[in-house]
Amino acid sequence: MELRHLRYFVTVAEELHFGRAAQRLQIAQPPLSQQIRQLEQELGVELLYRTKRTVRLTEAGLAFLQQARLILVQSEQAIEIAQRASRGEVGRLAIGFVGSATYSLLPAAVRSFRHQFPDVRLMLHEMTTTEQIEALHDDRIQLGFIRPPISDDELSVETVLQESFVAVLPEAHPLATQTQLSLASLAEESFILSPRHLGSGFYDQIIRLCQQAGFIPQVTQEAIQMQTIVSLVAAELGVALVPASLQNLQRAGVVYKPLEDQTLYVKLAIVWRSANTSPVLQQFLAQSRAVTQFSAVFH
Repeated sequence: MELRHLRYFVTVAEELHFGRAAQRLQIAQPPLSQQIRQLEQELGVELLYRTKRTVRLTEAGLAFLQQARLILVQSEQAIEIAQRASRGEVGRLAIGFVGSATYSLLPAAVRSFRHQFPDVRLMLHEMTTTEQIEALHDDRIQLGFIRPPISDDELSVETVLQESFVAVLPEAHPLATQTQLSLASLAEESFILSPRHLGSGFYDQIIRLCQQAGFIPQVTQEAIQMQTIVSLVAAELGVALVPASLQNLQRAGVVYKPLEDQTLYVKLAIVWRSANTSPVLQQFLAQSRAVTQFSAVFH
């Protein structure tokens, strides 16, 4: 039995006339009659009473008609879902992200994608850069927002945001009233950083920035998430350097200060497995690039 047999039967059952049914189906009447007889032979039941003047459904035909219609509807739905999946309009996508990405590009990228593809299920997981690399290889996530650089031949990395560092100081700090700071003025301060093994690229950038200013920072406290680092600064446990977008985190007890003569910039990048050709992934990448271009124009 093929789907065309079901379509032929449903059309005849609706018209109760082989001539009109053949016209609707745009086939000749004799082949249509032959197809219906083949269907009845395969089922082993009579679906239609036929006389020279009338055609009507048997009890078996009435029962079969209901199920045939359901099968045809389901087949159309299956075709539509498969086509939409091939276009990346349905499915699922697991995304990892560093916490600081929530203060820059990530919310806009997710919002834009959800508006465009509401039937794709997004699952967001906050992770460090190192954790995301492991999760990509294990296929626990399909895309990540990380702090580069990373070196991995199996992964594609694309920078989506480049921003300056700013200093975070306790609001009662003697330098808190200055408009901007020389990084060298923080040489004697205690610094709060994220652990190097959870994101060596970002950690090394901060160390390099301080070295360019003539000192090696005294790291007295470590914290994994940027929000925690800012909270520890508010507790007057030290100072920190964070991406400028983190100023969107309005935290009582701290002030953000731009740095003079800055030569290094912190990047936010998206990363995915190069071999992953998922249509949903490709659609999210396209949406992220569009948001990035929009941000570049208006900021």
